[in-house]
Amino acid sequence: MAGSAALVDVLKRELRLRGITYAQLARGLSLSEASVKRMFSRRAFTLSRIDAICRIADIDFGELARAVSREEAQLSQLTYEQEKEIVSNRRLFLVAVCALNHVTFEQIVKTFDISRAECTALLTRLDRLKFLELQPGNRIKLLVSRTFSWRPDGPIQRFFNEQAHNEYFRSRFDRPGEFMLVVNGMLTQASSLGMVEKLKRVAREFSAAHQQDLTAALGERAPMSLLVAIRHWELQAFADLRRKERARCVSRPV
Repeated sequence: MAGSAALVDVLKRELRLRGITYAQLARGLSLSEASVKRMFSRRAFTLSRIDAICRIADIDFGELARAVSREEAQLSQLTYEQEKEIVSNRRLFLVAVCALNHVTFEQIVKTFDISRAECTALLTRLDRLKFLELQPGNRIKLLVSRTFSWRPDGPIQRFFNEQAHNEYFRSRFDRPGEFMLVVNGMLTQASSLGMVEKLKRVAREFSAAHQQDLTAALGERAPMSLLVAIRHWELQAFADLRRKERARCVSRPV
């Protein structure tokens, strides 16, 4: 269930914030560390087990549940019209991405050629779009969830496909922390669906790492983009070599 998965995600975040490791949980639960890791990766928990973990980590279960409710009330995606407005203005798009990365107002105007007045105006537009809330002192409160993503085939994804695609792949992917691998195969539908779930898990782990690193100084964090994809596809050069089915002759009654 989506609710139980969200509960586990929030629990993992709270454990990280408290510096509690799987090894510590394993000792408190009288389990092996591998068993604890397996529970979290599979999200396989009983309520009694979650309650035990909360006691070990000194986490209030009620607050944990309230945090899940707050996150589920946030937006996981924008509407088509909201994305269209954001991507139509390069500076608005930049400030939206900065906000997603928890870059502060002061850091935005210091890093980019955007004046304080313009930055305030752009943040106000994003506030009207319900993307964020601009609070006193130009503090930025995001109104989107931690698992937020752009719409599939929406205006921003189309922008990437049309304009940023070539920029993204104009790399050897050989710098530290970079990686790209193309794998071809033939899978059953069941295997394909299983791979999709695993890729979704990788995306969630990327979001979790992003949240964990927010405490680091801005200079210690670098912009990273994770592209996760799997699709039915055959290289057109190969498809052109497939044998064409002969047209079946259908005899008509005399």
